Amino acid sequence: MTTVYLSLGSNLGSRDSNLKRAIQLLHGPELRVLRISPVYETAPVDMPDQPLFLNLVLQAETTLEPGELLARTQAVEQALGRKPAAPKGPRKIDIDILLHGTSIVDQADLRIPHPAMGQRRFVLEPLADLTPDLCHPADGRPFREMLAATLDQQARKTSFSTGFRPERRTDLPR
Repeated sequence: MTTVYLSLGSNLGSRDSNLKRAIQLLHGPELRVLRISPVYETAPVDMPDQPLFLNLVLQAETTLEPGELLARTQAVEQALGRKPAAPKGPRKIDIDILLHGTSIVDQADLRIPHPAMGQRRFVLEPLADLTPDLCHPADGRPFREMLAATLDQQARKTSFSTGFRPERRTDLPR
């Protein structure tokens, strides 16, 4: 099993329901959701004229290889009605693979670690909530250190809960 981190975001429709349903669809025998960060309401970064996002990061264990995991995340996005749209534009659900163990993948359709994660507070803050001492597999910097450079971006922790209850584990790093 490989530990993976996924970023989920939604800014169209029932944002909280979109996140809940995406987590339910992702969770299964080959991808077990272990922990979910607090949910943040965040301003769009690259295309500002659109609704605010709800964002979270989840930690999971998987038997899926990176390409298989990409296919799984894209299938969930399609099942929830994501339609091709302008890059960085509004979307019902967006699922990005942040980390797949310590793998470094550089393919035309998939780059892991996610290439922009180090500049996005909506990724770094929930990731630091889950694993404050986790380091970037390519450059070795702790993600909490990268977070400090993004604090000018708008992000507000919400009281929203996904209601998802992963199986109880006692061997997870904090």
